[in-house]
Amino acid sequence: MNIIHAIIFGTAGYLLGAIPFAVIIARSKGVDIFSYGSGNPGATNVKRACGKTAGNLCFCLDALKGFLAAILPVWANMLGAGFGGVQTLCVVGLLAAIVGHMYPIFTKFRGGKGVSVTIGGLAAFMWAAILIGLVIWVAAFYSTKYVSVASILMAASLPLSSPFLYGFNSVQTVLACFLAVVVIYKHKSNIQRLINGTENRFK
Repeated sequence: MNIIHAIIFGTAGYLLGAIPFAVIIARSKGVDIFSYGSGNPGATNVKRACGKTAGNLCFCLDALKGFLAAILPVWANMLGAGFGGVQTLCVVGLLAAIVGHMYPIFTKFRGGKGVSVTIGGLAAFMWAAILIGLVIWVAAFYSTKYVSVASILMAASLPLSSPFLYGFNSVQTVLACFLAVVVIYKHKSNIQRLINGTENRFK
């Protein structure tokens, strides 16, 4: 992998991830998403503040950020760019997009938890693992009504399924372990509220 190529796709991934769709959508409805509910600029809080359509749109756009960041190196090679280490460049792009979403320069580094971006990015080259994760998310959400619990369990499922799908020493498994740690860490305030019994159920 050429370091210049990594910088190019890393920068592109960060800028894609940093687009604050939650802030933009909420503002178009006259809502300051940072002052509503949990204050988190993510699809769940947008859905609470602005309704189901707005929340779903935010989720899709955030997921698209991750997908585009991860797939750009593949598309570039399809157009004849001839980049080496494409899989690694996909990982670089996705990680950069997640960082951009969590710490976006456009909103003074106040960002979301990265779940939607992770789902979109993994759909580009780890679709089987994220499909299993989404099944777990749906089951956990509908049984508990906690988005945070569903997201945490989905993240935890990635390093459990990836070794069997891609191999124990694969790039995908290493990435899955890293992403699980990051996503769960970003939910630390939710975990504390769950322990205290103050976490809001999604109605």
